[in-house]
Amino acid sequence: MIEALVSGKLQGQPEQRTAKSGRAFVQARMRVAAGAEEVHFVRVTAFSDSACIALLALGDGDSLAVAGTLKIGVWTPQVGEPRSNLDMVAGQVLTVYGLERRRKAVQLGEDGHAAAPAPTPRSSQPPARSQGAQQRRIKPDHESFAAAGDDAWLAGGAP
Repeated sequence: MIEALVSGKLQGQPEQRTAKSGRAFVQARMRVAAGAEEVHFVRVTAFSDSACIALLALGDGDSLAVAGTLKIGVWTPQVGEPRSNLDMVAGQVLTVYGLERRRKAVQLGEDGHAAAPAPTPRSSQPPARSQGAQQRRIKPDHESFAAAGDDAWLAGGAP
């Protein structure tokens, strides 16, 4: 299995189903461009409430990005060459609608007033070093990233 983030357009209407165990889930199909002319279809299955709600709110042709576990397979039609078979279990679903709502919430503070502007990103240029300075290694802060939750990185707001 591969952890992946896949973006594309919804193909058809998502369907809510119930497993034999009684657990509800949603299935959908995504059309994903892979180059100028190549297209793949990804079968998306969602079990979490937030992912199911997000998928069911969408319609045919809506853009979305799905993060989760991707399984790659191959199937051969009766006539033609073998094709890829992509199945994904979605843990998170990001839509344009959800992103716009999150951006608006950030722009307006919790009290309904305009929030402070976001800090300016640092330059990608490394700082100048003196010849005698020791090289410092920067370690990612995994704890603060995990505390921010999955929604943070999907919305582009990772700490």
